[in-house]
Amino acid sequence: MNSAAVALNRFGLGARPDEPVPADPQRWLLAQFAPYDPLPAPWKPVSRTPALVDAWLAQQRAVRQAPEGQRAGIREAYLRSSREEYVAAASARATSALQTSTPFVERLVHFWSNHFAVSVDKLLVVGLAGGFEADAIRPHVLGRFEDLLLAAVRHPAMLLYLDQAQSIGPTSRAGERAQDRQPLRRRGLNENLAREILELHTLGVRSGYTQEDVTEFARALTGWTLPADDSAAGASGTFRFAPALHEPGPRTVLGRSFAEGGEQQARDILHHLATSPATARHIARKLARHFVADDPPRALVERLAATFSRTGGDLPSLYRELVVAPEAWQPGGAKFKSPWDWAISTYRALGRSEVTTGLMNQLGQPVWRPGSPAGYDDGTATWAAPDALLRRVEVAQRIATQAGNAVDARALAPRLLPGGALTEATAAAIARAESGSTALALLLVSPEFLRR
Repeated sequence: MNSAAVALNRFGLGARPDEPVPADPQRWLLAQFAPYDPLPAPWKPVSRTPALVDAWLAQQRAVRQAPEGQRAGIREAYLRSSREEYVAAASARATSALQTSTPFVERLVHFWSNHFAVSVDKLLVVGLAGGFEADAIRPHVLGRFEDLLLAAVRHPAMLLYLDQAQSIGPTSRAGERAQDRQPLRRRGLNENLAREILELHTLGVRSGYTQEDVTEFARALTGWTLPADDSAAGASGTFRFAPALHEPGPRTVLGRSFAEGGEQQARDILHHLATSPATARHIARKLARHFVADDPPRALVERLAATFSRTGGDLPSLYRELVVAPEAWQPGGAKFKSPWDWAISTYRALGRSEVTTGLMNQLGQPVWRPGSPAGYDDGTATWAAPDALLRRVEVAQRIATQAGNAVDARALAPRLLPGGALTEATAAAIARAESGSTALALLLVSPEFLRR
């Protein structure tokens, strides 16, 4: 790949034939920060988090008030509505990716949404996943890491996904009342959110934290929950700190003491984590892995980590350091496209405006359903297995058949892979194809197009 192809495919989401090839690729990427729209047109009809939480609370209230025989029907009606919200939001996500004039920033949205992953295989999350990306991720991708972290872990989707809404301090007022009422029923501390913040969101694995750090952090997080039916829940209506659930007392995390302070105690710990050198290294490596190589150059990771620490986690500064890094512009497709990347770049190449959720299911990467808090893996080994490649071939053939001879793959190929990125072997194979649809299918599954 030359620099234009790298900008379009590695940093962006794939070329569109109706858009010019950037003359100055680095300038083109950095100029996308200012016009980025956190809520572009496809997202505007989609329900936002406050409305989604209101619907969840209304369902909870209706279930409590209904006779036993009617409760299953209420839950099923809510789940149907949640699935509709999910499909609408997933469609908005795909449409934004296809139509965006700021594909670099849009890729960063996808990166951070996967970093702070929630998964809709947990039914409580189905209706809230779109609101998570719209309200926790999209507004913060060009801000500070600490603000993004706080927005993600306080969002109702994350609180429900990692069972934080059920966490009760054992010696909190609510914990002691529950123990008095039902001595044999154990309701107490849940460590899921604390563990994933430490392991996935901030410090990373093997960074020196202990099980006691996880437990202490979990105690500090008690009280972080969703709004109650009878609560105004502040201006946002999406988060509530419940003092009655909070485990009293000071906490010690990573050798540092944090005084009792209600909600602020956990926020102080989050600040400590967000500014830790271990977090700087973890985020730097993950960004370099996504944009450069599965095993990124150590020198690049060190420069990115230094920029993160020097700027207090200013994300645009981190992105600028990445864009100007010589390592990021090496020729050759070092990164194998995930199914999402491949589908979006395919449909951008054809000038399409929609990708169905069914297609992503077929390709093996359903939107917001990675199956674990770790998100989808970013490495070649995960997506280049023979069965995964076969699915792409089948999809490419179907898309090409539908396009028929309306798309001239011979003319399209150099526009998608400019500046010599298209190899002679692939160009020759396309030229020799017996039909227009065969030529297009060959282009879409060519080694150059499968990588970025």
